[in-house]
Amino acid sequence: MAGRPLRVAITGGGPGGLYAAALLKRLDPAREVTVWERNAPDETFGFGVVLSDETLGGIEHADPVVHEALRRDFVRWDDIDIVHRGTRHTSGGHGFAALGRRRLLEILHERCRSLGVDLRFRTVAPPAARLAEEYDLVVAADGAHSTTRDACAHAFRPRVSAHRCRYIWLAADFAFDAFRFEIAETEHGVMQLHAYPYARPSPGHHPSTGPSDPQNRLGASTVIVEMREEVWRAAGFDEAEPRESVESCAKIFADALGGRPLRSGKSAWTTFRTVVNERWSHGNVVLLGDAAHTAHFSIGSGTKLAVEDALALAACVGEQPDVPRALAAYEEERKPVVASTQRAARASLEWFEDLGRYLGQPSRQFAFNLLTRSRRVTHDNLRLRDAHFTGAVEREFGCPPGTPPMFTPFRLGGLTLRNRVVVSPMDMYSADDGVPGDFHLVHLGARALGGAGLVMTEMVCVSEEGRITPGCAGLYTGRQAEAWRRITDFVHHRAPGTAIGVQLGHSGRKGSTRLMWEGMDEPLPDGNWPLVAASPLPYKPGSQIPRGLTCAQLTDIREQFAAAAGRAARAGFDLLELHCAHGYLLSGFLSPLTNRRTDAYGGSPENRLRFPLEVFDAVRAVWPDERPMTVRISATDWADGGTGAEDAVGIARAFAAHGADAIDVSTGQVVAEERPEFGRSYQTPFADRIRHEVRVPVIAVGAISSWDDVNSLILAGRTDLCALARPHLYDPHWTLHAAAEQGYEGPGVAWPDPYRAGSRRPQTGRTDAPKPRLSLGGR
Repeated sequence: MAGRPLRVAITGGGPGGLYAAALLKRLDPAREVTVWERNAPDETFGFGVVLSDETLGGIEHADPVVHEALRRDFVRWDDIDIVHRGTRHTSGGHGFAALGRRRLLEILHERCRSLGVDLRFRTVAPPAARLAEEYDLVVAADGAHSTTRDACAHAFRPRVSAHRCRYIWLAADFAFDAFRFEIAETEHGVMQLHAYPYARPSPGHHPSTGPSDPQNRLGASTVIVEMREEVWRAAGFDEAEPRESVESCAKIFADALGGRPLRSGKSAWTTFRTVVNERWSHGNVVLLGDAAHTAHFSIGSGTKLAVEDALALAACVGEQPDVPRALAAYEEERKPVVASTQRAARASLEWFEDLGRYLGQPSRQFAFNLLTRSRRVTHDNLRLRDAHFTGAVEREFGCPPGTPPMFTPFRLGGLTLRNRVVVSPMDMYSADDGVPGDFHLVHLGARALGGAGLVMTEMVCVSEEGRITPGCAGLYTGRQAEAWRRITDFVHHRAPGTAIGVQLGHSGRKGSTRLMWEGMDEPLPDGNWPLVAASPLPYKPGSQIPRGLTCAQLTDIREQFAAAAGRAARAGFDLLELHCAHGYLLSGFLSPLTNRRTDAYGGSPENRLRFPLEVFDAVRAVWPDERPMTVRISATDWADGGTGAEDAVGIARAFAAHGADAIDVSTGQVVAEERPEFGRSYQTPFADRIRHEVRVPVIAVGAISSWDDVNSLILAGRTDLCALARPHLYDPHWTLHAAAEQGYEGPGVAWPDPYRAGSRRPQTGRTDAPKPRLSLGGR
């Protein structure tokens, strides 16, 4: 930045604040950088710190002096041990590095002093407002309970979420030889241990040193014990003295610890809180590290994120002409990275909260499930790291030799699918008077030729009034059924081994709208038809108000569904799915936000289920017994007061009891004011829960975009089938290409003879992507 050197105030002397101070000073020694830390230099929370190779690479480029000091003290290891019901499985190739938190702070203290940073320990920082008047830049690195953030909450707009587990940071005076996860099934419930080494044994140490080793001659490890709140209370930890808690944890995990004791420092049982801020800067005040964001310790990201924040902030301050633009650039660079990490951390956190759900899995599958819980580590990633471990998981799962999980067959009712890939229903809005034409033949035929095990139609409407748009396909006339027969015949004759399914539905209050590309969910400018719904509530302001259905009309619609199902059977479909999701008619009965009825079809969850179950029974009665029937549901409305994950389990259980062969688990689109939590495979946890709690096959859908995702989800036991939409719009032959890219040529997929010459990937030019920032400009 041009002009006089910056005066920088940093509140909080943790790793993020100290590293930011060192980098800002190193880039411009003329800067005045002051750090306030209320604690003593050697007072810290926790024991060990884990940093990734990527972060260490950034440190090496940004400040080789710090990197060299860290390198001398780091403990490195490659293995993760997972102990499940007395069986230990080891996965290698993971590459961790850790050191003591106190030692990390010492290194950063030394570096700051050598650069001329003013470190003020045992000193509470002045209020941020006052610092902002006196300094050019104020960096709030004051932790998850940031007073700066709280004082400026109106500007930062923080959201803090508490979670369902209690945990405690402890230490063991010996070095584990791997990152270890161990599960204890106690009389009070499930408890878990996370442990990793952070100090190496002294050279020439001997085991006879004894069970307690305060000088760390045997090394040292961080040990975190975690359990659900109700388990914590049942075990008496809520009333136990600190010493009793530590001793109890050591007894519970005595096998992992080799009978050695644990120590606690100043740790206490606590609940993890996820911190998210809408904005990270306000004027010349900026949040960094845990003050800006937190991510669950199970992915080892807190210190890593803080250090990377510091690197980005220092770089942006050096690159931009003034503080406002530097802070804007910092947020723009870091927020997407942090959001991705927080999504992964949230997935990991919730996996451990629901750990008991997976204990019945075979031990190797359980280990694979744990390792891939955050969705960042995948099947292909693990196979590269440890082919022996991954191969053992595949054999236990039942994969034939050389067969990726996605190409293992799956039996659904009387139908055997040759692989686990489903072309998800996608509305094409290209029918003429409900009749599918050449476009549908080419669209569905191409995707059937593309290798998927099951190809689904769009939502096919059971009546003219039940259409979403004038371009929606139907099955309410014989002419429509004949047109569908042309398509199913093509699939069966030209893509043998591929099944084709029909999704039946009724638009409800979301009907009589324009084609998607003309204005999604917008009413038609003319030619509207009357709408019906569970209750007379418009979908959004400006939408047509539907009529609430009478009992007589419910009977008519039930008969329309049954008649359409009969036509679907005669048209040759292999599978039928009942559409009870996305706010269409049957979904509108299920959600309390859209069903305000006071009769037998509204009120309680059982009453709201009544009409969708009646329709299901009517359809099942005419649908051939040997052909499977599935149900698509919205597992959450993503809105306060609406259907949630717990309700979805009850809904799935009810349909399964009535004979559904699988539940297709989607989410949302029920109310216009929804707030979805988008992300990679973001709907999969809902399918996972239903699969394990209801014990019914499930189809997962939602931002599943790669064959690696499909393999990971299938092998971990989170779903039975994966439905993909956009990838099949991008590439009709997505499944064939997935097989080619994995070198698979078995019975799980078949190239059509005319396409066989294309079964090998063509040569391409280089596609090197820009590397992430790992270095600083300036000195």
